[in-house]
Parts: sequence; structure tokens; C-alpha cells
Amino acid sequence: MLKKILGLLGWLGVALVFAAVAIRFLRPEWEEWVGRLSIAGLVCVLLYILSDWRSIARSFSGREARFGSVAIASIAIVLAILIGINFLANRRNKRWDLTAAKQFTLSDQTKKVVGSLQKPVAVRVFARSEDFDRYRARLDEYKYLSDKLTVEYVDVERRPALATQYGVQQVGTVVFEYDGRVERVTSDGEQDLTNGLIKVVQGTKNKVYFAQGHGERALEGSDQTGYSTIVSALKSDNFEHDTVVLAQVQAVPADATVLIVAGPRTDLFPAEIEMLKAYLARGGKIFFLLDPPAKPETPDVTNVLALLKEWAIEVGNNVVVDASGMGQMLGTGPEVPLAAKYDPHPITDRFRLLTAYAMARSATAISAGANNRFAQNLIQTSPRSWAETDIKELMTSGRVERDEPKGDKPGPISLGAAVSASAERPPTTPPSDKPDAPKTPETRIVAIGDSDFASNGWLGIPGNRDLFMSSVNWLAQQENMISIRPRDPEDRRITVTAAQERNIFWLTVFIIPGLILLVGIRTWWVRR
Repeated sequence: MLKKILGLLGWLGVALVFAAVAIRFLRPEWEEWVGRLSIAGLVCVLLYILSDWRSIARSFSGREARFGSVAIASIAIVLAILIGINFLANRRNKRWDLTAAKQFTLSDQTKKVVGSLQKPVAVRVFARSEDFDRYRARLDEYKYLSDKLTVEYVDVERRPALATQYGVQQVGTVVFEYDGRVERVTSDGEQDLTNGLIKVVQGTKNKVYFAQGHGERALEGSDQTGYSTIVSALKSDNFEHDTVVLAQVQAVPADATVLIVAGPRTDLFPAEIEMLKAYLARGGKIFFLLDPPAKPETPDVTNVLALLKEWAIEVGNNVVVDASGMGQMLGTGPEVPLAAKYDPHPITDRFRLLTAYAMARSATAISAGANNRFAQNLIQTSPRSWAETDIKELMTSGRVERDEPKGDKPGPISLGAAVSASAERPPTTPPSDKPDAPKTPETRIVAIGDSDFASNGWLGIPGNRDLFMSSVNWLAQQENMISIRPRDPEDRRITVTAAQERNIFWLTVFIIPGLILLVGIRTWWVRR
């Protein structure tokens, strides 16, 4: 009787091991049972072997047993090789992304954010079990980048109490938990997942103010000239936004992380300039996007230009034109310069994308500096471009011709510059030698001679959005956020006319199958 029980115990152990393997591949969400069943099965098999070791030993004696032992050893070696390959594959994740837009490859931004994690991040996917593979394909890449990130898959239908505990209101919610903070994302897209991770790690949102009152860009407008798309991009990078009319306030709001002055059509008042100077003195950050005058007779924003000159940035009274023919790729003329070369700076680190600017002016770092401040150029146009100073002739006749004796500056032309400097420390906060003392606040300015490049109509250019967002993140002193962001999948649909659709139908349904049928009939006839 005992022998029968032990024999059944051996078969039970084998069944438990096979069940663990089946669960591993068929029900990944039951992963916690795989180890338990495997251990229980191996214990049962071991008990069976110990109870009947004499019979097992006798089965290995004799000539046939020796040949069987060689076969078993060969199988064991092959299994060991396969296990070793699987072990290495789990720790050396290598995939080949053959899609045109590299939509299954994590962006530099995601790699930076995940790779810089300092504390553990728990990710919980609350979805149905049949949808886990969709999330696993993306989140496994995140896990590979950092051992501080763990992922758990929770079946909301089987564990509704846990979903309620984490405030899950919708099936398909990904919950990020970091240092006591929780952030929820209802998407499996890389951009949304990475943004959720950024928000939970940062804990607090930065705030961007857009100056208004001088004809600056509208934030709500969805037309070609509006900034609604770039505002949405700011939200994705964990920036709140608001507007401020400087003439109606006493100072730049204290909670302003970055102030953006985007395309003012009239000059700022002296009192507003003083307000900006006070803001910069206490470590403020300003992003100037300045267009050339709309008409030759339109007054320039001289007060703004004078402020920038104090910070070693000179914005020219010109229009940059490009005769290299690069604009033909976009169907534009020479008044839209394209840039593919960028000067070394944290904003343009590893930046290799094309950017385009409609009716831009030069913005150049003054080589000698100003007030002991030294700016750096950011964007360079092609060598066949130049800064046209005869704006009236350009706008009235549309003719472009470089005339250096009249003041035209040959290219490459700088379209943007950045400067940073230590801010003045208020007298109430003397320096501290403590290692954990806050650092001296830093003033930062970025000036680009065009505001169109960040408008709705021009964000389709590959690098425009990334250049704007990298500039804002540098201004906010978030260098770890300066990177190329995830790309949306390309629309690969083919549009055909009704006649082409009919031709495709006849070709695929009748002509090609008919030819195959005729070849078959001919082959049959010849053989007959």
C-alpha cells in the first residue's frame, strides 16, 4: 500500500511541475504560483526517488542501461545549453525594431528618466488578464533599464479590492508608486507612461507663465498661429501653465518657473522691463521668441533687445534667408531657413533633428560678452544663408539677393542663443557651508529669433517641438529631461482612387489566380 502511495507521489510531482510550466506560459498573471508548484513538484519527485532508490539504481546496470545513460546525458546537456541561453537572454535583452518610426524603441527621454531613478518605483497594471501582454511588451523594456522599477499585473476582475485601494476608476489603469506618491495613467503608450513616471518622481509641478498684453501668441487658438499644441506638450512634461499681463501686476509671479515672451508685436514698457530685471536678479528664467517686425515701418521691440544685449545676446534687425534649397523639401521659399547644425550646449546635446523657422531674425551671442556674462549660440543655418538687412525690399518685392556692402551678413547665421549666470543672493540669505544647503539660484535666458517655429502650423517639423521643450526644461534646470521625445506611429495607410481600387480587385481576385490556374492546367497537360 505504501509503495503505491509513493508511486502516486512521483506522478503527482511530475504533474505539479508540468502545471507550473503551463501557468508560466498560459497564465502569466498567476506568476506567484509558478515557484510554489515547482518546489512542491520537485519535493514529491525527490521523495519518490528516495523511497525507491534501489530499483532506480538497478535500472542503470547492464548494456542497455549504459546506452540509455548516454542518451539521457546527451539530453541533459542539450537542456542545460537551452537553459543557459534562456538565462542569458533574460539578462541581455536585445530586440530589433524594424518599424519606420522606431515606435517599439524607447526614446532617449524615457531612458534618461528610468535610468536616473534614485528610489524604487512600483508599477501596477490594473487590466484584464488577456490584455497583460500588451502592457508587458512595453513595460519589460522599462524594467530592463533599471532594477529599481518593478511591475505587477493585477487582474481587476479577480482583485477588485486592490483596485479600489489604489483609486482605480477605469480598466487599463497603470499606477506608479514612488516615495509615498501615486500617479495614475490610463494608457499603454510610451509618452503617457513616461509622463506618469515623471510626475510621480518629481512630486510637484513646475509652472510656466506666458506674457500677454503686447500681441503675443494665443494659447487657446487651434489655428496655424496658435500655441495650443505646444501647451499640450508642456502639460505632458509636467508643466502647469498660465498667462500674466505684466502691466497689471507688481512683479512676475513668485511661483513662475519659466516666463515665456512669445512673439510680442509691440515693445514692452520700461516698467515691465524693470520688472523682468528684478525677476532675473532673483534667479528668474525667461524664454524670448522674437519675430522680425511685421512690416518695414513697424517699430521694433527695442526695450526687449536692449535687455537681451545686457545679457550678451544680440538680436539683429534683419530677416534670415536661405538659398541652399533645403526649404524646397517643405515646399517653402528662401524666407524659411532650415537648421540641421547646432552648437554644443545642454539644450542641443545629441540633437540631430531638422528645425524650420518662418521669417526669422538672427539671435547671436556677443563674443566679447556683456557685464561679465557670456552667452552661447544654439542654432546655425546653412552656409548658403545670410541675414538680409533690406527688409523693405524683401517684403515688397520678394526678391532675395545677398549684398554684403549694404550690411547683409553671410551665413551660417545663429538663430538662437542662451546664457546663464549666478543670481544675486538676497541679503537675508547669507551663503552657507553646509553640504545640504540650497544652491545659489541661477538666472537663465534663451532667445530665438522666431516664434512661428513653436506654433501649431510648424510643429509638424521633426525637431521644432523637441527644441522648444528642451529649451524650457533647460530653463527650468531639468537637464535630465532634455532629450528626444517618443514619436507617434506613422500613418502608413495608402490612399487610392476608385479606378485604382477596381484594378487592384481584378488583379488580386481574377488575374493572378487565373494565371496560376492556367500554369497548373498546362503542367498537368504536359505530364499527361
